[in-house]
Amino acid sequence: MRFLVDESAPARLAAYLKTHGHDVLRVGSDLPQGMPDEDVLATASNETRILITDDTDFGELIHRGKRAHAGVILFRLGYVPLATRIALLERVLQDHAHELERFIVVTRTRIRAR
Repeated sequence: MRFLVDESAPARLAAYLKTHGHDVLRVGSDLPQGMPDEDVLATASNETRILITDDTDFGELIHRGKRAHAGVILFRLGYVPLATRIALLERVLQDHAHELERFIVVTRTRIRAR
């Protein structure tokens, strides 16, 4: 799968995905640090990459601004250990594989796709 990891998400998440054979770009290392959210979203959409982020501003851009996307996984977790975040991501990829092109919100207790 193809992902774009926003700089708001842990860099080690991108490394984890790469070690599992995914095509991953990360803002701040593969793409310029501090890219505006609109440019991050456009890059992900244009390159058909699922955006992984902790930044709720992307919901505003997509739902109110009607911006195109190729799928978003929004973590609304606050601080959790990396292992917890990875376990939740694995659950998303397994249980929601058929809807990764949607806007998926992940909390500690729930995963919902809009």
